[in-house]
Formats: sequence, structure tokens, C-alpha cells
Amino acid sequence: MYKLIAIDIDGTLLDKNKSVSQNTIKCIRALKQDYKIVLISARMPKAMRHIQSDLGIKDYPIVAYNGGLVLHQNKILSHTGIDFQTFSEVLKANHDLNLHLSLYHNDEWFAPQEDHWSRREVANTKVEPEFKSNEAVLEDWKMYNKEPHKIMCMGDEPKVEQFYQRLSQQHNDKLHLYRSKPTYIEMAPMQISKLSGLQVLLQKIYKDIKLDNILAYGDNYNDVEMIDKVGLGVAVDNAKDEVKAVADDFTQSNIENGVANHLQKLFNL
Repeated sequence: MYKLIAIDIDGTLLDKNKSVSQNTIKCIRALKQDYKIVLISARMPKAMRHIQSDLGIKDYPIVAYNGGLVLHQNKILSHTGIDFQTFSEVLKANHDLNLHLSLYHNDEWFAPQEDHWSRREVANTKVEPEFKSNEAVLEDWKMYNKEPHKIMCMGDEPKVEQFYQRLSQQHNDKLHLYRSKPTYIEMAPMQISKLSGLQVLLQKIYKDIKLDNILAYGDNYNDVEMIDKVGLGVAVDNAKDEVKAVADDFTQSNIENGVANHLQKLFNL
């Protein structure tokens, strides 16, 4: 019944060391011959490929930036960025708050400076940023027509909450605003989602697969629509209540090998 397995990364697949466990590697490698296995994440592609490599699934597509960029063997199947007017207005809205805004396009990551937040993301993703002011990146990207696939705000919780309220009022029709942590806001174009990323794969590569043939795992707000609409949506134990509310099944937390445990049970591994 299931032909494609879509797995979120942070909070779902990775263990407490931000790595994939040996148990998970063994499980995925046992399944990869018979099932399409797709990593689906808010991460940039570069922060997903080393996990693909660990799992032995580099030949399969990835859905990056919450569906904003869909790649198959480095070929772009679909990409949607934040328009330059909205991009510019987000930067202006941050002038008085001076929060850390990291900017992403495909495999480019520009941070405004090296600080606690950039170092934390390096530790989490194993990717190094380039350092350049937000305004300089905006001007460079305008020149080359490279819209950001993601803007990530990081900072102290009260200021981040203030920024979130400001953006919600100004751009609720243009931006998805994901609160993965109280100190984070991840911004993506309103017209994309993890579900839309999966639909791109079904339209362009896996034309014999339908949403009902997809098994998906997730934990956070940006997984809700995907978990709700696929054939079998599974929430890990540490998932947000909103994810659990639409899930068809449940498994242990990410630090307890929840994904691997569920796959082993479902497929009799």
C-alpha cells in the first residue's frame, strides 16, 4: 500500500546528538530498495545531503525549505522564493529590534555576523554560513534575481514575539511564519508547504504514486498538513499537540528511535 516514505528531520529523525542512529541507518537501508525514501525539512539542501549520505539514499529527492525547493539528484523540480518587496519589508521591520536574520537561497546561507545564533545553527546543521549584512545580500540577490527560499529570525524570546506579532499583522497573506522554538521564526512563502513539495514529486517523478500511498513522519507545526493528508501520518511522541491531533498513528520520540521503531514494526524488519 505504501510506496513513498517522507521523513521530517529535526525533532523527528535525528537523535539527541543531531545525528541518525545506527538503528535508523540499518532500518532505512533495508527499506530503500523497495520504497522511495524522501527527507522533507525546513533545512537547506546542504544540511540534508549529509543525512541522505548516512542513510544511503542520495539517489532519492529531497524537499527543502518546507517545500520551497524540491530537488532530485541536484536538478531543481520546483522552487518558490519570498518576493523582493516582502523581503525588503521584513528587513525594515527588524531595524529597531536588530534580531539575527539568516537568509537562505538554495545552498547559500548568509548570516549577518558570527554570534551565538549562527554558531548554534552550525552545530545543529553541520553547515557553515557566509557573513554579510542583510541589506548587502538583498542588493546582491536582486541583481541576480535570487529570491530567498527562507528567512530565519533568531533572538531573545520577548523581541522575537514582538517581531512575530508585527510580521503577522503586515504579511499574513504573504508569509508562513513557523515558530519551531520560542526564540525562532522561520519564514517561507505562503503558497508552499511540505504537502505541496510532495505533490511536486508525484506530478513530476512518481506519477504512479498517490497521496494515499505515502507514509509520513513529523513533529512540528510545519508537518501538520502533510501528516493530515497522506495515507498514513505518524506523529513522534515529542510532537506538538496540533500534529498529534491529525495523526493516524504514533511512535516513540526522536531520541528513542521512534521512526526506526515504527518502520520495523510496520514492515516486519
